[in-house]
Amino acid sequence: MNRQAQAAILFLVGAALLHAGLTDLYLRYVKAGLRPLILLAGALLIVTALATAWYEWRTAHRKKRQPADGHPHADAHTDADADTHAHAHAHAHAEPRVAWLLVLPLLALILVAPPALGSYSAMRAGTALQQPYGYTKLPAGDPVPLNLVDYAGRAVYDHGRSLDGRSVRITGFVAVDGSGTPYLVRMALNCCAADAQPVKVALAGRIPPVLRPDAWLTVTGTYTARVTRDPVNHGPIPYLRVTAAEPVATPHDPYDETWNN
Repeated sequence: MNRQAQAAILFLVGAALLHAGLTDLYLRYVKAGLRPLILLAGALLIVTALATAWYEWRTAHRKKRQPADGHPHADAHTDADADTHAHAHAHAHAEPRVAWLLVLPLLALILVAPPALGSYSAMRAGTALQQPYGYTKLPAGDPVPLNLVDYAGRAVYDHGRSLDGRSVRITGFVAVDGSGTPYLVRMALNCCAADAQPVKVALAGRIPPVLRPDAWLTVTGTYTARVTRDPVNHGPIPYLRVTAAEPVATPHDPYDETWNN
């Protein structure tokens, strides 16, 4: 691959990173906190591409301004040397055309945003609920807007002490296991979508009669001491007694980060 092709590929990669970082596209791949690094990486790649292109242009321009070689044997090339030079020249021009195939994944990144991980992935992975270091005091008023992971941690590891007598409101996407048990789920990230793991809350009480997997719901309910075990990894899954549920749009950031902050 010659320097022009290298510069072009670097520029396109940098532009794709900037496009992802300046829109919500990057949230399909990594956690929100990595946005500054994505933008920085994109800017550095574009600067590197421009510097490479400028260096190549300057080198070519300098060669054009050099006087012709006056050596007496400059024209004494054999036929074999000419054939070798022609073959190498043709090969050098073939490489950039192959290199342009690297652009196809970039176009896919820009034009096709992959869907966030949903119920299919959630029901094939064990719950990733972890015991938090502590619990903040819940604000006054009912229902209390609560992160799904926060509710699950309080219900399992705090045994619902901070939830007793309170009504909570949590949001997640629907997943249903083989036995028909419905769950509300959020996928939690360490770094990127490749390491996303589900945190699940089982639903009981006034469950909507029709539940569509991957549909997002905001559920209002109360704590119940009932806990089941995830069949995948035997991790704890708390229940929520549902009093009301309403469909909502997919949130701006479909992944959850609070479990590892």
